[in-house]
Amino acid sequence: MKINWLSYPVLFTISLSLATTYSLLDTFVIARSGQEGSQWISSTSLSSIYTEPVVTQTSYIDEQVSIEIDTIRRFQTQVYVATINTQNHRLIKAAFGQDTYGRNFNEKTSVMATRKNAILAINGDYYGFREVGFVVRNGIEYRTIPRPSSADTGIVLDDEGALRLIRESQTTSAQLQALFPWQVWSFGPTLISESTLRVDASSKVPYELASNPRTAMGQVDDDTYLFVTSDGRTSESDGLSLLELALVFEEYGAQLAYNLDGGGSATMWFNGRLVNKPTNSGSTISERSISDIIYIGYEN
Repeated sequence: MKINWLSYPVLFTISLSLATTYSLLDTFVIARSGQEGSQWISSTSLSSIYTEPVVTQTSYIDEQVSIEIDTIRRFQTQVYVATINTQNHRLIKAAFGQDTYGRNFNEKTSVMATRKNAILAINGDYYGFREVGFVVRNGIEYRTIPRPSSADTGIVLDDEGALRLIRESQTTSAQLQALFPWQVWSFGPTLISESTLRVDASSKVPYELASNPRTAMGQVDDDTYLFVTSDGRTSESDGLSLLELALVFEEYGAQLAYNLDGGGSATMWFNGRLVNKPTNSGSTISERSISDIIYIGYEN
């Protein structure tokens, strides 16, 4: 049999193209559910609100939680700061797209927030974009594979309501469990710790553009938390650098602040409406479907 050696480069090119296409589909399109892990923290019902809440366009208050949203202008950018005061940290919940842990189970923040009857919601850490990074949600362990870089920090909301930082590559599953985590998110970087700025003008996250919408969370004291989202990529809002984002938290007295997924994911939802102007594609105002949200609410 005569072998046509000229066909091998063509076959190689086709095979490489198919492999690349499958890899992209597997990362962004093909849904793969994962295994739910152990219930590290027992869940309790929080379904009762003892009084009718008092709600305005920018605030919410009931017997267990109060929320106040400020819209401020900083660094040529619209910034939205939600101050949450509660002694019940279990009102800080998390939800998955399509209520399923795994890759490519994505929904818009507004869809997940509506389904959970959330009072306030922001996008989370987009855990589904990668296969490493700790994932603990509502006391349940889903993934205890740390990111390998010594620079990667995660953030834990422990079962006493304290936000604390961990160095992922130096934290074992047993050590993580010993912290009694109610939630664990994996993104970063740390913006503020011990009331000290931990980023500078050169700090960046991978793949970020020149104009960056942002989402981050922080803690002021035992009972006071901050959710911050900014616009960007539009003529109205330049977007924030990580240092500028940290300076907003510093202005509000944060002892600790941590960067979450941003860019087109950056979304804040309050009382049935979008607060910010998310930019999913270029400067188009629209929500991106993502893998998870952080929300304040009474329903699991």
